This record gives sequence, structure tokens and C-alpha cells, in this order.
Amino acid sequence: MNILRLLLLAILVLPVGSAVAFAPPETKDLENLQKLARQGDTEAQIRLGDLYAKGRGVPQDHVQARSWYAKAAAQGHPIAQNNLAELYFAGLGGPPDYVRAYMWVSLAASHMKGEEKQQAEENVEDVAQRMTPAQVAEAKRLAQQCRARQFKGC
Repeated sequence: MNILRLLLLAILVLPVGSAVAFAPPETKDLENLQKLARQGDTEAQIRLGDLYAKGRGVPQDHVQARSWYAKAAAQGHPIAQNNLAELYFAGLGGPPDYVRAYMWVSLAASHMKGEEKQQAEENVEDVAQRMTPAQVAEAKRLAQQCRARQFKGC
């Protein structure tokens, strides 16, 4: 009976919700994540990009976020491409670059499905509204070139 009370008390006292779901990584976990990311693991690269973008467990650093997202984007990962596009669009980690934002989000949209694809396509239109026709043409050219090179050198 005392064990049951202890468990109930623990459940009532322990934090729950987003604080637990999005807890920053422990130092050892962060080191392992960085190791995997340096070895080319796209999921680890995206996770590091997320941590730096949000400042969770590391100082917020959009330059680092861009760098990690770019590594995964160059391997064809559509979520990384979309996240990288968002940073370019918002000018986080560098100056705003609508051409690069359009290029990356259109590449992401071409590989997504369902609601993610629909959202990415809407993002393409949002970016395009802020661009000149010449900028849109350049972004499309870069996206085509990027596909042809299998994302290398993008």
C-alpha cells in the first residue's frame, strides 16, 4: 500500500507536458548526436539543427542551425530542405535570401506527401509573392540544377 501511495505522489509531483517532451539533451546525448551528425546521419543533423534553431540544450545559434540543416538538405532530406528554406526566408543565420528559400522549399515540396506537401507548396507561393519574376526564374533554375546534381553543391 505504501508503494502505491509513493507512485501516486511521484506521478502528481513529476513535471509533465512539453517540458518533458522537449527536454534538452544531456551532455553525453548531445555529444553522441554531434558525432552521428558529423558522420553524415541526416536525422542527427536535423535534430542538431532543431536544437540550435530553438536554443534547446545549446545556445540558440541560427548560423549553426543553417549549417546542420544544409548538410541534411544536401543529402536530399525534405524536412531539412524545408527548415533551411524557412531560415533563408526569415533571414535567420544570415541575410534573407528569397531565391534560396524558394529553391529549397520547392525541392522539399517535390518529395513530400499529404499535409506536409500542401504546406510546402503554400510556402512556395508565399515566397514567390515577395520575389520578382527574374528571381523566381533563377530559383527554379537553381532547383533544377540542384536536382540534376543530386543536391551536391547546392
